[in-house]
Amino acid sequence: MRYYIIDDDVNIVKILTNLIEENESNEVIGSSNDGETALNEILICNPDIVLVDLLLPKLDGNSLVREVKLLKPRIKFIMISQVSNIKLVEDSYNSGIEFFISKPINKIEVEKVTSKVAEKIEIENMLNDIKKVFKDTNTEKKPENNNMKIIKRILSKFGMLGEKGTNDIIKICLYLLETNKSFEECNFNDLCCIIGDTPKTVQQRMRRAIKTGLTNLAYIGIEDYYNESFQDFSKGMFDFTSVKAEMDYIKGKNKTGGKVIIGKFFEGLLLHCEDY
Repeated sequence: MRYYIIDDDVNIVKILTNLIEENESNEVIGSSNDGETALNEILICNPDIVLVDLLLPKLDGNSLVREVKLLKPRIKFIMISQVSNIKLVEDSYNSGIEFFISKPINKIEVEKVTSKVAEKIEIENMLNDIKKVFKDTNTEKKPENNNMKIIKRILSKFGMLGEKGTNDIIKICLYLLETNKSFEECNFNDLCCIIGDTPKTVQQRMRRAIKTGLTNLAYIGIEDYYNESFQDFSKGMFDFTSVKAEMDYIKGKNKTGGKVIIGKFFEGLLLHCEDY
């Protein structure tokens, strides 16, 4: 455990430091003689346990505890004071301390109380680790797998799953869904870092994959213009002008096919993922 000690009596600070550090697994990482200085240092060094006197210059112990608890609720406080007024002691517990130790300092009492607080912290940390494991498995892995299925289901409608660039599209799309970002918000070079390849190579692969999807969609439109998938995707993931140009190219009416617009494809894909 990492401790911080606050008392306006330098000798008390020394006594408490020696008591705490008798246990080699403990460390006193800081101390001060007034509440105001202590407040700033505690927020910076973030100790596990703070031993604090009630009557302090500049900022009293109870006020200090309340201020720290607002910003760092996990820090535990033990009040050590010669004050015996029941109302003040009650106020100390209401401010958020774990225990109140009366002066003069009793070595056995300090060891027992600090040991109990340290044990409480270890239990809380263990429970938080367990919760984190369950959170990771329940709220992160499952949605990611679900998103993966949705993306593949959509891309399969265009016959794109066999294309190399499709894997790049899936990885980027998953990242955008997890971070709740749009394609336009992100720097393309940064997105390529996720894949671990050069931006030019990634862009070429994705363009080829999207072009395949565009061509397949155009064939669907030629066969059945009122096909539900054709109507949905020709205006969402692809620019309709490009789809029409691709259809005309297949029919031999145009010398060039439709253009691939990567940004529009991703925005449309993300919207379709949200609709599932």
